[in-house]
Amino acid sequence: MPYLYQDSKARPAALPGAARGTHSSGKGYEQLKHECLRTGVLFEDSDFPACNSSLFFSENPPIPFVWKRPGDIVKDPKFILGGATRTDICQGDLGDCWLLAAIASLTLNEKALARVVPLDQNFGPDYAGIFHFQFWQHNEWLDVVIDDRLPTFKGRLVFLHSAELNEFWSALLEKAYAKLNGSYESLKGGSTIEAMEDFTGGIGEMYDVKAAPDNFYEILEKALKRCSMVGCSIDTSSAAESEARTPFGLVKGHAYSVTGIEEVSYRGQQVQLIRIRNPWGQVEWNGPWSDNSAEWRSVSPSERRRLSQAARDDGEFWMKFEDFKMHFDKVEICNLTPDALEDSTAHKWEVTIHQGSWVRGATAGGCRNFLETFWTNPQIKLHLAEKDDGQDDCTFIAALMQKGRRKLKKLGAEMLTIGYSIYESPGRDGHLGKDFFRYHPSKARSKTYINLREVSHRFKLPPGDYILIPTTFEPHQEADFCLRIFSEKKAITEDLDENVAIDLPEPLHPTPSPQETEEEKQFRALFEQISGKDMEISAEELEYVLNAVLKKTKNIKFKNLSLISCRNIISLMDTSGNGKLEFSEFKVFWEKMKKWISIFLQFDFDKSGSMSSYELRGALKAAGYQLNNYLLQLIVLRYSDEQFQIEFDDFLNCLIRLENASRVFQALSAKNKEFINLNIGE
Repeated sequence: MPYLYQDSKARPAALPGAARGTHSSGKGYEQLKHECLRTGVLFEDSDFPACNSSLFFSENPPIPFVWKRPGDIVKDPKFILGGATRTDICQGDLGDCWLLAAIASLTLNEKALARVVPLDQNFGPDYAGIFHFQFWQHNEWLDVVIDDRLPTFKGRLVFLHSAELNEFWSALLEKAYAKLNGSYESLKGGSTIEAMEDFTGGIGEMYDVKAAPDNFYEILEKALKRCSMVGCSIDTSSAAESEARTPFGLVKGHAYSVTGIEEVSYRGQQVQLIRIRNPWGQVEWNGPWSDNSAEWRSVSPSERRRLSQAARDDGEFWMKFEDFKMHFDKVEICNLTPDALEDSTAHKWEVTIHQGSWVRGATAGGCRNFLETFWTNPQIKLHLAEKDDGQDDCTFIAALMQKGRRKLKKLGAEMLTIGYSIYESPGRDGHLGKDFFRYHPSKARSKTYINLREVSHRFKLPPGDYILIPTTFEPHQEADFCLRIFSEKKAITEDLDENVAIDLPEPLHPTPSPQETEEEKQFRALFEQISGKDMEISAEELEYVLNAVLKKTKNIKFKNLSLISCRNIISLMDTSGNGKLEFSEFKVFWEKMKKWISIFLQFDFDKSGSMSSYELRGALKAAGYQLNNYLLQLIVLRYSDEQFQIEFDDFLNCLIRLENASRVFQALSAKNKEFINLNIGE
């Protein structure tokens, strides 16, 4: 079940600062390290032990791994040797090339690298077997502590390793990221941009190379100059093609890093080149401009030195940009700040964050294809007031991220298919209902619904108010999400579901009527039969009366009203305080009951005798209660069945509890107001 967010207000983006510690002991890296140095015992991480559960969750290790510390693998281990570079990343026996491509890109930005990989760590005199790394997760930075025991086979590292056998920063970084996500196996398969964002807190954009804009070279050039992280890949048409090699030495379904882009003088003409790196540390492009191609013989030695061109089988190679566009299909760019790549002007962007949940039966409505439930999804209002400089529109990026799915892999969870739609606001506050979406088309939407961790897109819309609806593709799918809005000018966002309001009629006071209705006569006869001469009934007697009456009521499904519910009814209606109901008090309650039955039937759209939990928001509003998503989700979890249906007795119990709670709240508010007035009077 997803986490239910009590506070869904917009938040500013997390600023670089002290990362939050994550170790279960509550102690930070420095404190844990100090304790190890004081006791002379090397750190062993109980949160991520050196055992099979930290490696795999769906199978046993294929070979007998042995966990060893770097000092047990080589004589003179180093954390970083000669600087952290992209050649320090060589893939092992784990399908996490997407992660390695991101690490290779990370090494191109010293500031970002130093944030993720604190550089003051070593195997020197203060070595204690403990290291730490920092990752961005859903608008906060986390400090992940690990011990340095690494899985080996026959004395060699099994997974990520450096080309230098005594350098260990990259292997330890992979272990910390595996811990963050639950296990090494959780890192199998992914999108490079996912790790790029976790390393930077940046915003990702994806390009289809075959449909890229005409200035795509300039876009990539500007991205790399701004230290953005760039990855690329070749699509596969089937699972059988995964990691299949093309005749030109490229690997399908494999994540590469883009590490450079330059123009070179060749036979009197300028040729656009792009530099790519295979995280395997080998297997390279063998076409024009590859390491040993004839083209380089026509380039001056000074140009070759400028481009650091060398014929080494290190996984890195140059290729002509036109060939790149022909052979590669997808490019992922993670901007450290989402500055516009389309022009040469740097912008300072405003960022707000919304945290939320899709909960079955309450707020997991699915996409617009499912109109009956689509309107129940969370709704976020976006106010665009200021135009871009020199433009008529407002630019913003909307990035929707599903949270924690990789960590939930061991429980069978997969990435959900997600996306969003944007509608022009009708100019009124409050959650928009089904009819609005029935008759109004979307103004904009995500390019596609896709099963990636994050879906993002750049928009230009006229100033005004808009409603953004984040959704899964199918209804009833549960997950937590994080929605980030990046706007060039300040944009105001608010959750339309955050307000709680109660609008109940004044309590009715029993008044004698000159002539009883036929219904009242029947109730009086039953009342006298149950209560006796005092004409008052206890909770036990009320239970009998209501169950007898409601079971005969047509068109509603009803199981049984409990004794506790009847005690709550008496607490609600008992004006004399004797713990019983008089007939006049019962008559007032029955008027409420008739209204509630009418509301229930009104929202039982399929006339099945029960109400869809997705209609509960509207039904409660008709009864006088406006609830935020958090309260609505709790109520749905409490009162709906596995088919997301609510029968009348559960609806009745819900209303009784809400009305009792509202009366208590109103009484407390009145007392507080009286207290404030008294203090003001003093």
